[in-house]
Amino acid sequence: MTTYLLRHSSTHYSAAHRVNGDPTVDLPLDSAGRAACRTGSGVLAAVQPKIWLTSVFARTGETARLLMGDADQPVRVEPALNEVDYGHFEGGLFTEYARWLVTAGPWENPPGAAESQREAIRRMLAGLRSARQLPPPRTVVAHGLLASVLRWHGRTSRDAPGEAMPIFFDEVPCLYLVRIEDGELEDLITALLEILDAEEQQTALAGGWSSRPEDQRTLATFDGPSVQLEEKNSHA
Repeated sequence: MTTYLLRHSSTHYSAAHRVNGDPTVDLPLDSAGRAACRTGSGVLAAVQPKIWLTSVFARTGETARLLMGDADQPVRVEPALNEVDYGHFEGGLFTEYARWLVTAGPWENPPGAAESQREAIRRMLAGLRSARQLPPPRTVVAHGLLASVLRWHGRTSRDAPGEAMPIFFDEVPCLYLVRIEDGELEDLITALLEILDAEEQQTALAGGWSSRPEDQRTLATFDGPSVQLEEKNSHA
C-alpha cells in the first residue's frame, strides 16, 4: 500500500520568490507549470492512483487534474495539507519573511498569522497521515515545505542522525515525487513529531528561541546578490 506525495507545479509567485499562504488568493499554475504537468502526466498514469488528496489551494487541485489527464479519478480536499499561514507577510518576498523568522524563531506566529512554522509542519503531517484512510495507491499533492521536510528527514536520518531540524529547508523542485509505503509513512511521521515535540520542550525550558549561527548564515545568503537559496525556500 503506497502513498505518492508530490509538490504542486509552478506558479508566477514561484518565479518572483513571493509567498502565498492564503487559499483565497487567486493563484493558478503558470504556463510553465501547466506544461510541466502535461509532460509529467505519464509518470502518474503508470502508477494509476485510485484517489488524489490535495490541499485547499487552487494550485494543488489544478496540478492533480492536469496530471490525471483523462483518467477522471476522485479528488479529496484536505485542509490540513494547506501551506503555512504567512500572516502579514502574505504576498511579499520570501526574504522579508525569512528575516523575521530567523529572529523570532519557528515557534512564533508571524504577525497576523494563526500558526507558527512548526505548528504548520505538525498540521501538514497530520494531513499526510490521513492519506492512509484512502484506498491505495493514492497520490497526495501538497506544498513545498512538507516535501522539503520529508526529504530533510530522509537525508539526515541516514547521513546525520540526531541533527537539529533547520528553520530553512532546501526546497524540492516542483512536481518532486516521493514514494512512501504505509508502514514507512507512519514511522516517518512519528519520528518527525517526536523531533518537533523535543524542540518545543527545549525552547520552552530555555525561555524562548535562540537564533542559531547556521540560520544566520543561510539568511545572509538570502540577502546577498545570489537568489539561489531564496529560490530553494520560496514555496508558492
